[in-house]
Amino acid sequence: MPEPAPPIEGILETSLYARDLKRTASFYQDLFRFRTLVDSPRLVAFEIAGRSVLLVFQAGATESDSVDPRGTIPGHDGRGRLHFALSIPAADLDVWRSRLIQRGIALVGEYRWPRGGVSLYFHDPDGAVVELATPGLWW
Repeated sequence: MPEPAPPIEGILETSLYARDLKRTASFYQDLFRFRTLVDSPRLVAFEIAGRSVLLVFQAGATESDSVDPRGTIPGHDGRGRLHFALSIPAADLDVWRSRLIQRGIALVGEYRWPRGGVSLYFHDPDGAVVELATPGLWW
């Protein structure tokens, strides 16, 4: 029998890639009021719920390896219909729906999951699919 893997505590970072970094970062800052951890021409990093980070990179700015005396960060980038989900309390579903509508952000989908959760879907300025999900989607 294979040896068990050491524990994973969660996803630390989620990355998106923006054609216009300032526009996309402003979208997330205005909508969610995330605390900004880093704001540079290459990336903006937002704290999410004190345990995760949303990295918004300038598209193309991270394709090459980043090497300095501390080590190497391999190059990366993303294209296409990227997606991520944020969890919200079920009691706040209608508040979030209203907040999106008030900001002129069109809902592109809503789904009621078999376990009882509900997801709202919308696009960010770069076309990424953002999901707000209540408990019951997975467990």
